Amino acid sequence: MAPRSCALCLKAKSMLKRPKTGQQICRDCFFYVFETEVHNTIIHSKLFNPGDRVAIGASGGKDSTVLAYVMKTLNERYQYGLELFLLSIDEGITGYRDDSLETVKRNQEQYDMPLKILSYGELYGWTMDAIVSQVGRKNNCTFCGVFRRQALDRGAAMLNVDHIVTGHNADDIAETVLMNIMRGDIARLGRCTSICTQGEDTIRRSKPFKYAYEKEIVMYAYFKKLDYFSTECIYSPDAYRGHARAFLKDLEAARPSAIIDIIHSGEAFEIKEEIKATQKVQQTCQRCGYMSSNPLCKACTLLEGLERGMANSGITDRGRRKLDAEGPTPDNLRTIPFFRRPSGGYPAIAVELPS
Repeated sequence: MAPRSCALCLKAKSMLKRPKTGQQICRDCFFYVFETEVHNTIIHSKLFNPGDRVAIGASGGKDSTVLAYVMKTLNERYQYGLELFLLSIDEGITGYRDDSLETVKRNQEQYDMPLKILSYGELYGWTMDAIVSQVGRKNNCTFCGVFRRQALDRGAAMLNVDHIVTGHNADDIAETVLMNIMRGDIARLGRCTSICTQGEDTIRRSKPFKYAYEKEIVMYAYFKKLDYFSTECIYSPDAYRGHARAFLKDLEAARPSAIIDIIHSGEAFEIKEEIKATQKVQQTCQRCGYMSSNPLCKACTLLEGLERGMANSGITDRGRRKLDAEGPTPDNLRTIPFFRRPSGGYPAIAVELPS
């Protein structure tokens, strides 16, 4: 049976079926609609101001590599006027992150962007390999998630950027909605679908791939022949997210629109005012100056547990109380450098860019 003509241009032969829409289209039309949808997301959400300095969270994986390529392409095509940087966090995972960072260094040359690499060892005095040796593989993702988020903000502050963009895609966000429902995490459920977040003392952060399917990102990287690292983190197979991911894949197989449907459902959730009133007010960590809902931020609490040989004590409130019961914090305890946000501040609302 001869291949069908592209459903969009009606000229070239179709080469792929879009997972998101089911359309059979040619390669060039796929590139165009994928890039245009990301551009429309950026414009509709008013993510950037002309002249913004933007750090792209770069891991060397498919999502961040495609994000870097597409951001460079759209910045030039639509004259966003952005100054783009690559920002990588080295968690210290032998056989995984060291190899992926080599990909990021090649991307730096391929896309002609400045690169900043900040390591856990440099910032916290611990690598993930060392942390896993202490806590095992049950709670290791808790440490990595908390440390990585703060490291991105600190790396962005070193670059003096206005904005961080990450490669979180539609699948990631739908998984997060499901995870928060399963855990009953009302606070996170209320904000996990936001395309852009910014605390009073943190740098603006957004997800231009919010509506981009993971399968389409893989297809884009494949057909564009982009240079990316495809190995999964060696510590992630036991992560709780894996259960949500497996469930989502089953839903997608039965109904491809399930991913977007879940995101829209998450966007429609509204938290009652009486529930909001019970949530903790954001403040500043007394020890490191980073944002926190407690006197000490989660990163400082986790680091203190590691330093005092009670690694798992920093994970829960009960563990924190156990840590406090052991006595006051030693004066010679290793701590995180004090966080200082770049001067100048950041706008809460961006102006619309030219379309």
